[in-house]
Amino acid sequence: MDYQVQTQQPMPGGMNWAPVPLAPMPSYSPALAYLATVDQLVVEQKKELVEIVLGYESANKYEVKNSQGQTIFMALEDSDCCSRNLCGNLRPLDIKIIDCNQTEVMKLVRPLACQGCCFPCCLQTMDVECPPGTVVGRIEQQWSILTPKFDIKNEAGETVLKIKGPIFQCNFCGDVEFEILSVDGDTQVGKISKQWAGLLKEMFTDAEHFGINFPLDLDVKVKATLLGALFLIDFLYFEFNK
Repeated sequence: MDYQVQTQQPMPGGMNWAPVPLAPMPSYSPALAYLATVDQLVVEQKKELVEIVLGYESANKYEVKNSQGQTIFMALEDSDCCSRNLCGNLRPLDIKIIDCNQTEVMKLVRPLACQGCCFPCCLQTMDVECPPGTVVGRIEQQWSILTPKFDIKNEAGETVLKIKGPIFQCNFCGDVEFEILSVDGDTQVGKISKQWAGLLKEMFTDAEHFGINFPLDLDVKVKATLLGALFLIDFLYFEFNK
């Protein structure tokens, strides 16, 4: 399906926003039409000076960009101060995803849960709502001792893709790749990559850079769910106070 685009749009924060699609998708905000036109995204965490200097864990903020470096969405963590500084990377939270008009177009909902091979009955989940209030997908962590594993599910609760990570998720070892696999686990259809940002930045901040690749013709709801999986992977394996 072809989508017309609007070349003039609000530019909050002076960022280089991508043109706004004019043709809406059924049941979704027009902004989510972006996902139908891309096969890769770049996610950059924005870090504040007070957090770097004092080690205070503030709510995370991210820019979601296309391959041309244009901003598609901003992603804003919604959680309370106590959860961020006491529960750390296991904290319950919502992530509100907004477009260039500062309209909330998608929401990621993560409840509080344990993590690790000692708690196979209490693993991580995240619901993907777009528009907010309508669940279109879910990410479920699978019990695994050695490698991170996740199921990507559609709105009917059916597994449509799987994600498998490496045994070691080392921040200081270069890029870390999580494979996006077919349901049978035999075919790689994409990947989520945590990208090396340099030694000093890796040592003293938990600001992250991620890339995600998926088939261009993949259902937009599954693309949205994979984007949610990227944020969940960030919190589970790369979010910690340095």
